[in-house]
Amino acid sequence: MLMKFSLIFLFLACLFLVGICLENDKKTTKRKEQGEEIKIPQPDKRLTVIGKAREALNWTRGAKPRNDMGCTSIGGICQRNTYICQGRYLKDKCRGEKSRWCCTPATAWSALCAGSHHNRARACDSYGCGGFNSRSDGRIHKGIDIVCGDYGIINAPFTGNLGGPVGRAAGDSVQYDGVKLYNKVHCVKIFNIRPYVYFGSVVQGEAMGYLLPLQEHFSGITSHLELQMCDGSDPSPFI
Repeated sequence: MLMKFSLIFLFLACLFLVGICLENDKKTTKRKEQGEEIKIPQPDKRLTVIGKAREALNWTRGAKPRNDMGCTSIGGICQRNTYICQGRYLKDKCRGEKSRWCCTPATAWSALCAGSHHNRARACDSYGCGGFNSRSDGRIHKGIDIVCGDYGIINAPFTGNLGGPVGRAAGDSVQYDGVKLYNKVHCVKIFNIRPYVYFGSVVQGEAMGYLLPLQEHFSGITSHLELQMCDGSDPSPFI
């Protein structure tokens, strides 16, 4: 007897569910015939966009190049930065480990002072020395001085872009007497010159400006321009 009641109950329940399904199908068909748009729930677009933005941000923070083309295209070699590089190292141009940097060749720059066949570093005089890391007035010289006469024409040592005026401390003020020159390999600040323009592209050997007259302020000094690498490294291998 109990078994019969159970089977009857299950049969009635099935009929009830089938009836509900048929009713829903009728309503849906009727809405379609009337041209009413049926909206299907979609995921929140804002959440999707935010998720994609987070993924992109996380990727760029730890992103490394997919190949070494950024290095090899400028004549460099990707290697561990613990190895000796005859030129200079550039970061973020090699795939793989963070310790793999791009070693660029030590290609000499052309002469900066017009009329000179090569760049000649300033020796020591009564005002100090012009070598890299030399001491002068209690400070360490983080650049190299290149000999050139007052008002001498200064040529671009390599092809690149001018990045605007650069300044340095002069007592309690800042003295803007230079310009930045850069390309994919090099970035240098050139002081003691008056550029013709501060922005734009220049070709190696093109006249950039003229040397400011140092003899008017420092009588007897060896007139020179000063080179400083933007990252504070030694520019000696390139002059």
